[in-house]
Amino acid sequence: MVFSSNPLSLSVPDPTFESWLRDSGYLDVIDNQQTAAAAAATTGTSTISDPTITIPISSFLFRYLVSFFSHLWTLLSLLTFNPFAKLTTNDFSGETPSWTKGFFADFGSYSFPASASQARLRVQENVKRYARNYASLFILFFACSLYQLPLALVGLISSLALWDSFRFFSDKWGLDRFPVTEMILVRFVQCVTAIILLWLNVQMALCSTLVVSYIVMLLHAAFRKLTPVKQPSHGRRK
Repeated sequence: MVFSSNPLSLSVPDPTFESWLRDSGYLDVIDNQQTAAAAAATTGTSTISDPTITIPISSFLFRYLVSFFSHLWTLLSLLTFNPFAKLTTNDFSGETPSWTKGFFADFGSYSFPASASQARLRVQENVKRYARNYASLFILFFACSLYQLPLALVGLISSLALWDSFRFFSDKWGLDRFPVTEMILVRFVQCVTAIILLWLNVQMALCSTLVVSYIVMLLHAAFRKLTPVKQPSHGRRK
């Protein structure tokens, strides 16, 4: 469904109309409006009525510097809020969006966010839409990190084998009947696991994966345009 800027402008003010769009799930309309408004403002400020007027080079440099720092501030503003604020467990229970048409799409599905508010809007919505895709990328990046750090892979496998052995012998010896002994052994295994993970640099692989995955998620979610989602159909009342 396509809306004009505000079809109810004679009776409903723009903030109210935008609030209705948010509540109804038409966030792509808000995204397009913000992009169009930014493009119109840029065109208006860059238009020269008299082509014979010469503008000093310093003014162009100043304009480009202002634009550069404005874009830089838009990207840095993504680090000042929680992109997972609206994320719920239900976002991981649905089907994974298509990697070709939904997640990556074509080049026209990307644009630089016009403002910090638009970047936040895109990030929060895209994180909800592509939560399963981002989780898959995290697993992929973690596997690549373990491939680059073989000792970390050995440490992770050793930790898993240690806990699996502990569970096996716990069931075999019936440690659940001796809760104090079981608790002591659990603490001991936890200490051994921590030593193995630290000694074999598993934390380095995990930290590098978290940093890379977080940056990739923020950039993709901020540059990815919001696309229309299928609205719930309301049956007709008889």
